[in-house]
Amino acid sequence: MKELTLEEKVALMMDTSQPVERLGIKPYNWWNEALHGVARAGLATVFPQPIGMAASFSPQTVYEVFNAVSDEARAKNTYYASQGSYERYQGLTMWTPTVNIYRDPRWGRGIETYGEDPYLTSRMGVMVVKGLQGTNDGRYDKLHACAKHFAVHSGPEWNRHSFNVENLSTRDLYETYLPPFEALVKEAGVKEVMCAYNSFEGEPCCGSNRLLMQILRNDWGFDGIVLSDCGAIADFYNEYGHKAYSDAESASAAAVLNGTDLECGSSYKALVKAAQEGKIDEKDIDKAVLRLLEARFALGEMDAPEDVSWTKIPFSVVASAAHDSLALDMARKSMTLLQNKDNILPLKRGGLTVAVMGPNANDSVMQWGNYNGMPSHTLTPLQSGEVVFEIYTYGSGCLRINGEEVKRFRNTHGGRSLDYTLQVKAGVPYDIELDFEYFRSDAQLNFDIGFKQKVNIDASVACVKEADVVVFAGGISPLLEGEEMGVNLPGFKGGDRTDIELPAVQRELIHALHRAGKKIILVNCSGSPIALEPETKNCEAILQAWYPGQAGGTAVADVLFGDYNPGGRLPVTFYRNMSQLPDFEDYNMTGRTYRYMTQQPLFPFGYGLSYTTFEYGNLSLAKEQIKVGEPLKLTVNVTNNGQRDGEEVVQVYLKKQDDAEGPGKTLRAFKRVHIPAGKSVEVAFDLNGKELEWWDAQSNTMRVCAGRYDVMVGKSSQDRDLQRRSFVIE
Repeated sequence: MKELTLEEKVALMMDTSQPVERLGIKPYNWWNEALHGVARAGLATVFPQPIGMAASFSPQTVYEVFNAVSDEARAKNTYYASQGSYERYQGLTMWTPTVNIYRDPRWGRGIETYGEDPYLTSRMGVMVVKGLQGTNDGRYDKLHACAKHFAVHSGPEWNRHSFNVENLSTRDLYETYLPPFEALVKEAGVKEVMCAYNSFEGEPCCGSNRLLMQILRNDWGFDGIVLSDCGAIADFYNEYGHKAYSDAESASAAAVLNGTDLECGSSYKALVKAAQEGKIDEKDIDKAVLRLLEARFALGEMDAPEDVSWTKIPFSVVASAAHDSLALDMARKSMTLLQNKDNILPLKRGGLTVAVMGPNANDSVMQWGNYNGMPSHTLTPLQSGEVVFEIYTYGSGCLRINGEEVKRFRNTHGGRSLDYTLQVKAGVPYDIELDFEYFRSDAQLNFDIGFKQKVNIDASVACVKEADVVVFAGGISPLLEGEEMGVNLPGFKGGDRTDIELPAVQRELIHALHRAGKKIILVNCSGSPIALEPETKNCEAILQAWYPGQAGGTAVADVLFGDYNPGGRLPVTFYRNMSQLPDFEDYNMTGRTYRYMTQQPLFPFGYGLSYTTFEYGNLSLAKEQIKVGEPLKLTVNVTNNGQRDGEEVVQVYLKKQDDAEGPGKTLRAFKRVHIPAGKSVEVAFDLNGKELEWWDAQSNTMRVCAGRYDVMVGKSSQDRDLQRRSFVIE
């Protein structure tokens, strides 16, 4: 540290860290992504979007997925380093997982989360971190994960650079928004935490003493790296931002003094001047730089590659057959059957004419989700011809057909979509070239090719007149919902949704098919809950497929034809309509999610059907009275009464009886259990510590409190699916 000049220290504190050649410090880019596979770095295995993985209710499978992702990331980094390349999306610091609470279905980035429940999000997030970071080989860390976006952050997207979360109850902060981050810090040992764009109670999150110093570092003991979201420090002082500081010098000094070590952006260049002007002491800069250097040494990034065991992972693991099988396993486990009238599913093979139609029937880009890599192949429910280009890009470039430029594009802020229609003749070859140049920020290039024409409802119905069953692949797309997007269409705004209904043209077509007497299987692809109340009347079956990754088509087909018995459960509430939603910008939890909602949703949290039936025996408690610090032990027998093997997600909820302001119930344990046909399994739970904590209004903390509680066990969060027993903590 003594050898570094002030200017050199500051140059190490931004995502594009500059080399210090005289000291042997190489360049390093801190920004890499692995939301559901190594992202934005070419070939990689693309697993289901996190919201789909959450539907698996299988933390172990999540661990296996991210262990595979970490292998691919290490192999890619080894290759890039061997070429002397240290660009963005090539490093060892992965800015994932997103463990914000998906409190409102309108939030575009909810698709990146693990749902609306703090406990489920915690369990899944811990496994993401453990899978990515792996074990220490005795000397070096495998990767470093990052918990984001700390801490109270879930939309809207369109005003996130200036939005202030205010008047939030302390209870909601500690009971709902903080638990996943605390679990990742204390239990998983996450190495990085990313602070959010928005302000919290008047302070930008990346300059919040309460969040970063009092809670994260002092209360939780976090000694790792805090980094800003990209451009968040500039939001401190820019005209369009929070206007909390007058210039880059004071903003950057405040961020560092309040615990933000690393900036994604360039405002920290002003730290040199800030130190010279006395706005920050160089010793405070040293603290941040020391954390950054320690992390790089821990990863072996400063040492010779041959000395680091993780560099021995071969590049052949990238998009390997084994990882493709794992992608299929996770996609299958994410499939969530919401409706199955008269057991129309699974479909019979032979003697049945099945038509497949709908906007998502042949959309591989949709399956990849967002923050994604590029798979070597994608299986979709239907393959067809190619005449229309749909391009979603953040960057510049042009489209050439037979050497002639036909479309040029340049987007300098946020992703934008464009179309180009190519008139083709059968049998005539076409030379297609798409040139792309990315800016020094978030490069995005997604494109798809296919037929596109205005929907003719009558003609569409006529096309399937001979079909016995219509599989309608509908829903929306990650080109419509996601992070701060250039989308302004009916029902969508800047990445968020302004309406949660199924798009009108799809609803109209499904209704027409129903009037024509067709049996309809709706395969709904979305990362957010869709209000499907009319579709429950017009469709025989509804399968929620999420954004299922590269193996999604196979997983859907396996479920539809009975090769796989679905066992996914909803990690979010599916609402009936917009009237059930509070104000999007109100972060208080009153009326939100299954925990505080008093109305009857369309499909509740934890809900999902199977091709078999499970019967629960009586819930048994080892003791009905326990002491503080003692576990609550409970067991329940679950019997598979059907003809098929299946997997049941046994869920445990808790409620404190005398707490009228608290959640009506809140998830505290779950197990996904395989039960063969005709067999019974005893499922046991031990609720300890965190699982028994409740809000204590006297101390303003979450702790194990004396009192009488209800423990509920069953197959979903709705009351009719749960058994209830009372117990006392004394």
